[in-house]
Amino acid sequence: MTLSPPPKLARLVLLVIAAGSSLCVHAADLTVSAAASLTNAFKDIAPLFEAANPGTKVQFNFAASGPLLQQISKGAPVDVFASADQETMDQAQMKGFVQAARRRNFVSNSLVVVVPASAANVPSSLRDLTQAAYQRIAIGLPASVPVGRYTQGVLEAEGLWGAMQAKMIGAQSVRQALDYVARAEVDAGFVYSTDAALLPDKVKVALTVTTTKALLYPAAPIAASSNPESAQRFVDFLLTPQATSVFVKYGFGRP
Repeated sequence: MTLSPPPKLARLVLLVIAAGSSLCVHAADLTVSAAASLTNAFKDIAPLFEAANPGTKVQFNFAASGPLLQQISKGAPVDVFASADQETMDQAQMKGFVQAARRRNFVSNSLVVVVPASAANVPSSLRDLTQAAYQRIAIGLPASVPVGRYTQGVLEAEGLWGAMQAKMIGAQSVRQALDYVARAEVDAGFVYSTDAALLPDKVKVALTVTTTKALLYPAAPIAASSNPESAQRFVDFLLTPQATSVFVKYGFGRP
């Protein structure tokens, strides 16, 4: 004769099993904090990684690299950090959030000046932006947005930083700078070429800018990750042919 547990006990057992199952699913989640310019490519890469790693679900947090590092510094539960510049990742490394041996450069990008698609004035040089025709120029905030630091470096090298500061409209991320231009709220803006390519009907590229530093994107597992092996697998996956084909589709270059 088989004895069945009392109804209350049976429900308790089911709750415990369900809770354990939920914890297992949560444990397999991988949280990736990534630069805003990676949004479209990473969203395409996620299902490819998940297919190659059954049971793992990738969750993303996209923003400018600086604020993402601040979130990590404050204890945000992050497994992988992907920055749009070396400087922010260097800061993460100095603070002990990532290890030098585990970071990888996985793509490159380029800096461009864009104007609204309907713009009558299109600059042919950076110096043209000092003219009266360009009153408002979108630039990522250099203190927290890598594209802003790249832009500042270029303008300082050309001796134009001081002349252009009064025209600058600060953006919290490269995507915000792109939106300002796309909505014709500014006369021009500095963004990555990959971002400009997303809105060919709203913005047009006026200039490709030679930067003082190569635009290399690094990624690394967070040292305190609760899923260190999966985190490293995701970072390594970014260099696979599958991921590379996605990056090429969105205009990124090889590191």
